[in-house]
Amino acid sequence: MKPRVARITQAVGPKLAALPRPKTPTALSLSLPKNLRTWQYTAGAATAGLALTAGVVTAAGPWDSSGQRTAERDWAAVQERSGGTDHGRNSGTSDTSAASGTSAGAPAPAPSAPSVLTGLGSATGTVRAAPAGRALAAVLDPLLKNPALGTRRTAAVVDVATGKRLYGLGAGEALVPASTTKIATAVAALSAMGADHRLTTRAALEPDTDELVLVGGGDPTLTARKDPEGWASLRTLADSTAAALTKRGVRQVTLSYDTTLYAGRELHPIGVNDNLAPVSALMTDEARTDGSSSGPAPRGTEPAADAARTFATLLAKHGIKTTSPGPSKATGRATTLATVSSPPLSALVERMLTNSDNDLAEALARQTALATDVRPDFAGGARAIRTQLGKLGLPMSGARFADGSGLNRADLLTPNLLTALLAKAGDPAHPELRAALTGLPVAGFTGTLSARYTDGAAGVVRAKTGTLTGVNALAGTVVDRDGRLLAFAFLAADTTSPAQAQAALDRTATALAACGCG
Repeated sequence: MKPRVARITQAVGPKLAALPRPKTPTALSLSLPKNLRTWQYTAGAATAGLALTAGVVTAAGPWDSSGQRTAERDWAAVQERSGGTDHGRNSGTSDTSAASGTSAGAPAPAPSAPSVLTGLGSATGTVRAAPAGRALAAVLDPLLKNPALGTRRTAAVVDVATGKRLYGLGAGEALVPASTTKIATAVAALSAMGADHRLTTRAALEPDTDELVLVGGGDPTLTARKDPEGWASLRTLADSTAAALTKRGVRQVTLSYDTTLYAGRELHPIGVNDNLAPVSALMTDEARTDGSSSGPAPRGTEPAADAARTFATLLAKHGIKTTSPGPSKATGRATTLATVSSPPLSALVERMLTNSDNDLAEALARQTALATDVRPDFAGGARAIRTQLGKLGLPMSGARFADGSGLNRADLLTPNLLTALLAKAGDPAHPELRAALTGLPVAGFTGTLSARYTDGAAGVVRAKTGTLTGVNALAGTVVDRDGRLLAFAFLAADTTSPAQAQAALDRTATALAACGCG
């Protein structure tokens, strides 16, 4: 956690915890006038919506520092103080073009306590009925006709508590979803492996030959940095490996690396691109060469070899000599000397969604393939996602998957599927999927929405962005004025101005949040 944020937490944490919880979300929403203008709604969102957020995250479990519940707590605390100062909010842009500005620190699991729905009270009888379809159409239809949204646009709104669709505009028509594809990847991975699953990197010693094999477990968050911030550390692995070798009296080894967990080509069909490293079962820091932790960055072309060379350097500090590393495969006879494991899958999913992390998305697609006995390559990962979502009974008509990140324009999703994914993640019967909601960027202060909604529903909208040339999308959840948790998906094709299209989508989500459409 950043020092400034830590000071805020220490100062106001106990005070926030002592605040009375609202009796119902409706009590908050009824204090807002029916004829709110956007700027008036902003003030309401910063108070009512964030009070709701405080209730959600209080129920949700531990504050984590992937930028979600920590940011919400700090924001909610700041609203209680005069001045409205924004403590430490960083700017960010579209999901494939900039760093996200989330908090640093050790990640914690996604909530395993009461669900987001329970925290909002929308599964109880204490809130108003779901918005009426005609009333929603009167609000959303004009906004979705905005020319900034291109020549084709589709939309759907669903009541998360009931799963009932409240609004649809070409809701069954599939369009290119861009990075909203990551919602599907998240749900598929969590469903296939469970929220507590971890990715393990290990060092194994072959008997008789003194060949040391660094075995990749598919964890792109494995870090070689001095401050691992809670992620699996290559330095820790080297320390433990060197200690084990020394105990055996081994001071020199033949160093190899094993990437055979994954199959197929490593380079995404888009080619060399700052948004994604070659997809390898072994890499450190997502093969970033500029010290960044999110957003586009120059990448190494040989992630596994680079990781092995770094490992050799770390071993050398303990007096362990190595040969120049080369590719190999650990045998079943090899003895595992040391391991390091990633944070739980729930935390990886949250980071993937908050930062729109393409490297994690492609890794989780392959991990889903492995978990379901499918070849772990681009095609296999896409097939595994589709199959896993089908097992959940989701509406797959028209959907097509070509990767896990949404960088491939062959991906096609419908608003029906995107909203169904979000509703499924909020289903009390599927707590293992909750990270697909808690990982969504929060409007106005986390991830790819940190610089958006400055004049809209800050703190109330949580959504995954999607941006490719000519494609803009937004899918997530919003608490309306009557306290209902709604899932929405807006897809636009053939857009000509990303900034104008994003603004149009943000206005639409803000209007949905402000709607007292019962």
